[in-house]
Amino acid sequence: MFVLLKSTNTLTQLNKTCVNIVRNGHHLRGKPPGVAKSLQQRLEEINYKDPKLTFKVNIGFAASKTVQDQASRIGVLKNNRQNKELEKQSRNQSLLINLDDVKKEWLTQGGPQHIQQIAEHYGVFEHLFGDAYFAPVVPLHVKYNIGADNVAPVYYGNILKPSDTASAPEVEFSSPKGNDGLWTLIMTNPDGHLTENNKEYVHWFVGNIPGDQFSKGETIVNYLQSFPPKGTGFHRHIFVLYKQEKKLDFSAWKRDGACLNLSDRTFSTHEFYRGLQDDLTPAGLAFFQADWDSSLNAFYHNKLNMQEPIFEYDFPETYVKKQEWFPLREAFNLYMDRYRDPKQINKEFLLRKLKDVDPFSPPKKPLPYPNAVKCEGYVPSWLKLEKTKSRYKWGRINDI
Repeated sequence: MFVLLKSTNTLTQLNKTCVNIVRNGHHLRGKPPGVAKSLQQRLEEINYKDPKLTFKVNIGFAASKTVQDQASRIGVLKNNRQNKELEKQSRNQSLLINLDDVKKEWLTQGGPQHIQQIAEHYGVFEHLFGDAYFAPVVPLHVKYNIGADNVAPVYYGNILKPSDTASAPEVEFSSPKGNDGLWTLIMTNPDGHLTENNKEYVHWFVGNIPGDQFSKGETIVNYLQSFPPKGTGFHRHIFVLYKQEKKLDFSAWKRDGACLNLSDRTFSTHEFYRGLQDDLTPAGLAFFQADWDSSLNAFYHNKLNMQEPIFEYDFPETYVKKQEWFPLREAFNLYMDRYRDPKQINKEFLLRKLKDVDPFSPPKKPLPYPNAVKCEGYVPSWLKLEKTKSRYKWGRINDI
């Protein structure tokens, strides 16, 4: 029997009412494809933000627009193609390019926009300034000296170990007006606070820096290396360079000595900038990531004088049902081992392994084809499986 639907509205109503459709013996769960939302539609609905309430504010300097126009770039390309000396060096693979000049050109042209995009990707602006952002128009160069010859530079999200950051780094930046003006540099960690949410640890605070003479700045908080606790993954350590409008009094943030009490290093970039936004303008940015390494064991105990925090997942105990008189469809050895002490099982495997160990003779050669060796006589299936595991060294128990 066939029914002719004269309008599409009737078909739409029929699809909306038919939630559970039986098709070839299978039940269709949820709404039909014509009615249900796609994944993209659902994500847009979940992640929707009102543009009137979540707009971004630029709190930095305007990025200089020194990008070459299309005509000048085409002219440079034509001149390079007509240069026979460049062509000869290129064919002989002897053409050398000064990477320092390339980096300088990049920093003056599209560098600030690229660094801003990288910082947005890592959530730097969101977790430090909320709904504000800035373009790092002042190139900030930070590098750690490791030993006598090795250097670990800080770029934009590269990974450094805590042992590499044990001592204070070298900081260089170019003041647009030379020795005029004052600057502030703050190194902070928004991921590592142990007791308070949405707070940071300030690792370094240097203010009232005259021009580009960083060594003559006023140290507000002494340097402290990165110390991400074990089990917390990578932590972002962010250097922010601020331009001061005048000399500022940072006595409210002043910490004397090494300041090894972590509670005294509690910091909030958002609150700090909100109180001094009329006198400070962020202009430079650099940051790296660090995760735990073994050097932090001595750092926590000897320098911070505290127990090392370790974050681990607390797995619940494995549920084991009660024993039965006649367990059906259960492997005999696995069923019996399930109710034994794991330490006793490890001890038996270790003794079995040491039985074939002789300190005066070399170890036995492994079987070239373990599965081709037959088991003599009658062997139960569970014992045959155990021998197979022992020959192939299957299971974690064979690593003892």
